[in-house]
Amino acid sequence: MSDTRAASQTVRYRERLSVPLWWWLPGLGLAALIALEFNQGVRVLPDWVAYAVLLPVAAVALVALGRTELRVVSGGGDTELWVGDAHLPVSVIARSAAVPRTAKSAALGRQLDPAAYVVHKAWVGPMVLVVLDDPEDPTPYWLVSSRRPEKVLAALRA
Repeated sequence: MSDTRAASQTVRYRERLSVPLWWWLPGLGLAALIALEFNQGVRVLPDWVAYAVLLPVAAVALVALGRTELRVVSGGGDTELWVGDAHLPVSVIARSAAVPRTAKSAALGRQLDPAAYVVHKAWVGPMVLVVLDDPEDPTPYWLVSSRRPEKVLAALRA
């Protein structure tokens, strides 16, 4: 993307689908427990080596799990929905809806079309459903996790 195009774009909505903060305590605790077990089994290395390796690995894993970003960007007369590196112009959206946490298992279960584009994060309850009307795209709809689906839908409609 060129700098001139990036400068003319406006972000209407942005959300990072990061893991909950409380996941960090068990994640780092598990890494520390594994390091302790490693130290008890391998006496050749200094005690701090296992901690110095495994705690950063756990932190990187938690950050990587939550690196997906959901954005609604407008600029130059076009509005697009971005989920990670995938993007979708609003002009091909036929309709959209919020999928509450209670309907999530049905949407991801037997009703799920195998050709659908799905970005599911188990730690995020609700989802956004965006039905496409693009004869050149075999994808029938996008189903994306979002903590605030109403704000995503409002940004898409604005």
